[in-house]
Amino acid sequence: MNATPLRIEQYATVLFNANLNPRGIPDSVKMSIKDNIDTISKYPDIYYSKLKTAVAEYVGEPLDNIVLGNGSTDLLKLFGALLTPKKAMIVYPGPMEYARILSAYNSEVLFYELKDENEFVLDINDFITNLTDDMDMVIISNPNNPTSKKISLEDMKTLAEACKEKKIFLIVDEMYIEFVENYKTITAVQLVNDYDNLAVMRSVSKFFSVPGLRFGYAIMNNPELKEIIEKIITKNNIASLTAIAITNMLKDTEYINESISTIHTERSLVYLAMSTCRTIHLFKPDANFMLVKLLKDDITSADVATHCSQRGIIIRKCDDIKGLSNKYIRFCFMNPKQNDLMVNTILEIV
Repeated sequence: MNATPLRIEQYATVLFNANLNPRGIPDSVKMSIKDNIDTISKYPDIYYSKLKTAVAEYVGEPLDNIVLGNGSTDLLKLFGALLTPKKAMIVYPGPMEYARILSAYNSEVLFYELKDENEFVLDINDFITNLTDDMDMVIISNPNNPTSKKISLEDMKTLAEACKEKKIFLIVDEMYIEFVENYKTITAVQLVNDYDNLAVMRSVSKFFSVPGLRFGYAIMNNPELKEIIEKIITKNNIASLTAIAITNMLKDTEYINESISTIHTERSLVYLAMSTCRTIHLFKPDANFMLVKLLKDDITSADVATHCSQRGIIIRKCDDIKGLSNKYIRFCFMNPKQNDLMVNTILEIV
């Protein structure tokens, strides 16, 4: 007699593929929206003085170095329209969104491959040898998605210097940087005042778990480009409620510190719990998610994803990511009980 199939209704669905902070929406955001709901009847402050000040204080940079936007995609489109690169370099595995955006500006996109056998760690010296004088732009994420590997400040400085010599504009996407241990010691924000060819993009979507607020910002020190940006950007492109919520959220030190502690703990525990399994290979994570390679010949990412979905666990199959295959999965770290269920469920099938 066959066992009764496990139904997903028995479990609460958990999105281990979204890479959001498991603490959820900060209370400071909920209170800001509740207390300021009437502001939607007014146009936003086109100067965003309080919001820009909050961002500047959060990243430790002067107001003049801050550019506000509706998220990383919006900012990347802005830089694409502004610089109209003829030739650009991105790495893979990595966000393919970069290539899609650049192609809209008729850019020739070149790809640099991160190697599985090198644990997907960027070899900065080899990468630099692939930069050419006719290249206009390099876009790189730190830490990388989906590999969860960080780039050291020293390597990033080496890259910024090489790009400057060849007159290449370097964009560093730091969407997941706050999840990295001691992230302030590796963020490229420290380099913007030394390199006018550098822009660092940040989004609040993942770390603060508020993708619906649609907000991102860039840090750069290039007065000429900033002047052009101020002329072409929509003056009130950030909603009033979003501006207020983000202003208060960036000052929510309790949420920030507890989130950092939670992720660091859960990352270590999940990695340790899965590291003894000989039929998978873990790529040691630096962000809030981990890439895993399946070593059994008869197990694919679809098999694991289907098995997990029966218990409400939604993981990321990586078969559609350039440079990976149906032998790779990715998942983020949630709260302890959810992580325990996820780990045990995956280990049942792999």
